[in-house]
Amino acid sequence: MNIHDAIKTRRTIPLVSEQAVPADLIEKIIEAGSYAPNHHKTEPWRFFVLQGDGRTKLGKVLREITSSQQEDPLSESSITKSERSERNPLRAPVVIAVGVEPSENDNVIMKEEYATVSSSVQNMLLTAHALGLGAIWRTGAICYHPKVSDFFGLSTKGEIVAFIYLGYPEIEPKPYKRTDYKEFTTWIN
Repeated sequence: MNIHDAIKTRRTIPLVSEQAVPADLIEKIIEAGSYAPNHHKTEPWRFFVLQGDGRTKLGKVLREITSSQQEDPLSESSITKSERSERNPLRAPVVIAVGVEPSENDNVIMKEEYATVSSSVQNMLLTAHALGLGAIWRTGAICYHPKVSDFFGLSTKGEIVAFIYLGYPEIEPKPYKRTDYKEFTTWIN
């Protein structure tokens, strides 16, 4: 698949099978992430592969965070929310958590560290698509909670930028009509 086709045909795949994803494909996806453009060559990305019980361990942290944020953690609705958070990492056989560990160098701009890690995630999503895998980039407020950073051993400046849920697609994505790029383009000569 050429890169232009990969970019135009990649879609979010929220439903994947429990079929195991071979380690060599996961490694190709992560390697692609490490080739993102990176000002100052700081390589601020960190990759964490969760499979099997690793997903369950993350789920326990997500449940703890959700429960702690409920007005009445013992209410039926709060318990339901907490249980849902705990099950979230089990939606795919592989979750790749992608973190940013910003450089301490004074000349490095924090926004650029996040931009390069976001570019890394895009490389990973395109590679997964080219390999015939389905993926979805998930975040949300819980992703940025300090307990999530602690779980992954990130510094106080580091945080998770993406949970990439990865597996073999169980759905065919619907076509998506994009606004013509010309609507957003200004040529300045």
